[in-house]
Amino acid sequence: MKKLINDPQDVVAESLDGFALVHADLVRLRTDPTFVTRATGPVEGKVGLVSGGGSGHEPLHAGFVGLGMLDAAVPGAVFTSPTPDQIAPAVTAVDGGAGVLTIVKNYTGDVLNFETAAELAEAEGTTVRQVLVNDDVAVEDSLYTAGRRGVAGTLAVEKIAGAAAERGDDLDAVAAVAERVVANVRTMGVALTACTVPHVGRPSFDLPDDEVEIGIGIHGEPGRHRVGLEGADAITEHLLTPVADDLALARGEKVLLLVNGMGGTPLSELYVVYRRARALLGERGVEVTRSLVGSYVTSLEMQGASVTVLRLDDETTALWDAPVHTAALRW
Repeated sequence: MKKLINDPQDVVAESLDGFALVHADLVRLRTDPTFVTRATGPVEGKVGLVSGGGSGHEPLHAGFVGLGMLDAAVPGAVFTSPTPDQIAPAVTAVDGGAGVLTIVKNYTGDVLNFETAAELAEAEGTTVRQVLVNDDVAVEDSLYTAGRRGVAGTLAVEKIAGAAAERGDDLDAVAAVAERVVANVRTMGVALTACTVPHVGRPSFDLPDDEVEIGIGIHGEPGRHRVGLEGADAITEHLLTPVADDLALARGEKVLLLVNGMGGTPLSELYVVYRRARALLGERGVEVTRSLVGSYVTSLEMQGASVTVLRLDDETTALWDAPVHTAALRW
């Protein structure tokens, strides 16, 4: 295992320390328990947004803390859910009096821990609502979930709900728009290589050099099937087709197209995937009106990519376009 680390047990803490030093104008790192908040929070009268999950998916979630997106992020150990006594203080810390929405990727540990944390925070007087993200079309009921997994579509939920909270929507309205995004976003990914969790020290799974795993999860969970290594256009079709079919996209609809890197794939290859995905949507008569390409929801150094499509309407388009200023996303 070759990695730029000191002790594998210190990776998360040392990484967060560096992140907070770089982005001191945007975030504050709290310790004991560990979570990240906006430097200027909480915002009085504004709905607070909190998300989190296991580390190893950077820049998700701490990289999305800031204006127009999250108010706090709660990182667990690598690929391990944060604990309720870690999440609850983050929720109460960002409560500006309008309540808090938690955005939770659908993994059993995350769901249970965020639900328990919500009960603890409500006992302290904070009103909490929760939205589950389950955009992965690859599998139902994996080893880690009941139902679909939450993957790169989480970015869209956090961005659009964050914009709604920033414009002053109340808790019910912010939760409603977040649910609408969840209902209209789908993702599927592919792995070309496995990643290595630092404290494990070996690849998460075995994948021959001449095969790829279609429908992989962001923790190395098995996908739908393995196929022989093909060209980028063929692999992109394996990803885009089930996403578009599941959304039942109709001619004339407008979408956001996100091509996300899994951590070890160069931007040039992601653009190759985007090119083909956009062409496939065009063949269906679907118009791509918003795009994003980059590594936003990663799996350590895994080589691979995911394709996310979000059906847009006028309101979600405007909320996507609204100003955002975080470490990893800004316009």
